[in-house]
Amino acid sequence: MENMVNIFLFGKKYAVPANLTIMGAMEYAGYQLVRGCGCRNGFCGACATIYRIAGDRELKVCLACQTKVEDNMYIATLPFFPLVKQVYDVEKISQSEAVMMQLYPEIYACVGCNACTKACTQGLNVMQYIAYAQRGDFEACAEESFDCVMCGVCSSRCPAGISHPQVAMLARRINGKYLAPKTEHLENRVKEIKDGTFEELLEALMQKPVSEMKELYNNREIEK
Repeated sequence: MENMVNIFLFGKKYAVPANLTIMGAMEYAGYQLVRGCGCRNGFCGACATIYRIAGDRELKVCLACQTKVEDNMYIATLPFFPLVKQVYDVEKISQSEAVMMQLYPEIYACVGCNACTKACTQGLNVMQYIAYAQRGDFEACAEESFDCVMCGVCSSRCPAGISHPQVAMLARRINGKYLAPKTEHLENRVKEIKDGTFEELLEALMQKPVSEMKELYNNREIEK
């Protein structure tokens, strides 16, 4: 018999194997995760979870897919954190610092509490990339926020109401569209795909068993 721990999902007690992640434990308990989560045909970052261990006053946040269950863990998931998402046309927006003032002026109300960084499920220096956004250094902001999965946990802890993931997304879009060097080989490959050059090859790959696909992937030629 596997080692079991007791967890509480939305207030109801379940005994689950101790080696499971929160997401795995929810599925073990009978919850069907079909909306949102990247590893469940959605997008990464959708499994943001709040939990507390019995006897511990601290309320913690995490991603359910990467956090193992603990005994007497009280768990609740949220469908999303309420981020402010401004609508804009990346072909028309300004590349200057003013664009942040126009779309996300709340970043200038940052009090430097660093709660966003402490809460980040990816271990990113969130307050730092917001500082880059304030200065209009979109390249640095894009680099610092590159591993963001848009879970929104950072924003849930922000007293200024900053939508950090959306600010970072805007910076990455500006960087990718206007600042980063053009990759000619990538543009040529995209054109080839649109022209149907690889349709026969892709069709052949789709017919291969998963084991052979893994073998091809693991032994692929990697650019230096």
